[in-house]
Amino acid sequence: MWAGSTVTMLVLAGILPDFQLQSAHGDSATRIAITAALGAGAFGVLSAVVWPLLVRLLLLVPALVLGLLVFFLNGSLLLVALRINPSGQSEVAPETAVMVAAVMSAVASATGGALAVRDDDAYRRRLYRLADRRRGAHPPCPSAPGTVVVQLDGVGHDVITDAVRKGLMPTVGRWLAAGDGRRPTHRLTPWRTDWSSQTGASQLGILHGSTFDVPAFRWYEKEHREVMVCNRPTSAAELQRRAVERTGDGGLLTVDGASRGNLFSGGADEQALVLSIAARRRGRENRSRAGYFAYFSDPANAVRTALSFCAEVGREIAQSTRARARKQRPRVGRGGLYPFVRAFATVVERDVVVAAVMGDLLAGRTAVYADLVAYDEVAHHSGPRSRDTEKVLQRLDRSLALIEKVAEHAPRPYRIVVLSDHGQSPGETFRARYGLTLGQLVRAGCGLPVPRKAERTHSGTEARAAVRAALRRPVEERGEHHRPSRRRSEPIVLASGNLGLISFPDVPHRMTKEEIDARHPALLPTLANHPGIGFLLVRSEEHGGVVLGAYGAEIPLDRLDEQPGPLTVFGPGAADAVRRTHAFPHTADIMVNSWYEPAEGEVLAFEEQIGSHGGLGGAQARPFLLSPLELPAPAGDGEELAGAEHVHRVLRRWLSESNGPQVPLAEAEQDRRAA
Repeated sequence: MWAGSTVTMLVLAGILPDFQLQSAHGDSATRIAITAALGAGAFGVLSAVVWPLLVRLLLLVPALVLGLLVFFLNGSLLLVALRINPSGQSEVAPETAVMVAAVMSAVASATGGALAVRDDDAYRRRLYRLADRRRGAHPPCPSAPGTVVVQLDGVGHDVITDAVRKGLMPTVGRWLAAGDGRRPTHRLTPWRTDWSSQTGASQLGILHGSTFDVPAFRWYEKEHREVMVCNRPTSAAELQRRAVERTGDGGLLTVDGASRGNLFSGGADEQALVLSIAARRRGRENRSRAGYFAYFSDPANAVRTALSFCAEVGREIAQSTRARARKQRPRVGRGGLYPFVRAFATVVERDVVVAAVMGDLLAGRTAVYADLVAYDEVAHHSGPRSRDTEKVLQRLDRSLALIEKVAEHAPRPYRIVVLSDHGQSPGETFRARYGLTLGQLVRAGCGLPVPRKAERTHSGTEARAAVRAALRRPVEERGEHHRPSRRRSEPIVLASGNLGLISFPDVPHRMTKEEIDARHPALLPTLANHPGIGFLLVRSEEHGGVVLGAYGAEIPLDRLDEQPGPLTVFGPGAADAVRRTHAFPHTADIMVNSWYEPAEGEVLAFEEQIGSHGGLGGAQARPFLLSPLELPAPAGDGEELAGAEHVHRVLRRWLSESNGPQVPLAEAEQDRRAA
């Protein structure tokens, strides 16, 4: 690595006019080479010793700001290295130093990686340094296999099947032995979400075993006069507390577990980039930002990720410009800060989370659960089956391949499970098709003034929440934190993908159909007969609960099985999902599910998304579970894997069956396994 850096410095000195390794009177080739070697050596030592200290200090600043400072800090280290060079002949302009340092770090990283490929022990040590472990040099490790679960956020069963068929995900294709004649190592199983087909409900159910009283991505709680938002740190912490209280269990990861990049901790003692602890003061028990230090403490990683970040911003700008030029439909706005949000999700968070998982594997942790949000963020704005998302799927597959490679060097065997929390359904926005938002339609039905211009309903995604947490900014977007206005009779209208929720804050209980009709006689007919709405769910004094549809359809919940009415197009399981949500304490006064077209699988999002999820209709409710064949089948013959709580029970069963005798491996056996 030292030799590679020396050669790189010599080449750059020959190319760049502002970078010199010789005096003005000229020096011999030997002296120039010695100057380059000393400069490269000093830069390498400073990068290894000083850089981690700088990064730890810079954890006081937001993570994205740290990314922007990477080049400046690296260039500063090079200037110092040349200044302390004993030859005293080196000279470089500050702006050139930034470029030289970036190239040298990239070359050093590539050289180290290439050498490590042929040296298993070096490869293991290098990867181990990616995580900020606290277990000591030789942690005891059981011989029983560990389990790593990787969540590909938003990737539906149909999407991953098509990606394998097209060759976009060769690692997954190899596991499934798709078309190559080899025996498969994994099985692919679809599962069905609840009505609330979004990460907050699904991941809470998977990690903590309860989706009770999570009716949507965001909802209004009348007794607290507060809007709960699943990707808000304070709300995530409260949802986790409620789930633990309901189940009486800490979560899926309570036994030697690690939670990486998730909304919830799962009870893990090792947590990084976990949203439910982001609102608490940082301490030993709250190390949500430790993942950033573990990754960026290596300057080569910092430079590589920063370069990839800039490239992804440029890629998004080019792709959105091309979409506008082609007048592509459907389309949503992709300007403002979105290119940076996308780059954070597809580059920074992916790299940090994957690095943390690799450290967990090499530390021999029993259970690891990590969420990669890249596909979900891009699909919301580019569409679930766009060329943009295909590129993201390819990069996610490479991340899985890297995790698989590292697992081969772990001190214990590992089973790799891959799953998704929901899919995504395509379709234009409700606003784009009808020229008004759901909130404006509700105001019209209530006889309230409607603004002439339709305001956009901002998209709320996991990536945006992660960015806000990294920036240490208030977690609420404008309009996201609702409190009753002076006119308390005005309804609060919230959107969760193609699911809408309408609440009347001045009524302390959940209103009935009869009460709503008495107050606003035109509201329910206006909504039920609108062509962009599939059905409504309201409470009824006579029947307990009813589903309303067009042309006066009104079906009690207990008759939905034999008379599904407007739920017919939503397929099997829709009636059970609606009945279950109706029983939640915080279900809205009116639950609104958008129109659904089965032939194209399209829905109408109430948010600014052309790939959406959150309600019923299409691929959004059909995620997947990819599990090793050595594990028992997740569901029996003819049994449907229904609900995130069911997935939790499957994963818990697999973890309990693999525990076995917890006998520490001898030190020699650990080294043999690692090699």
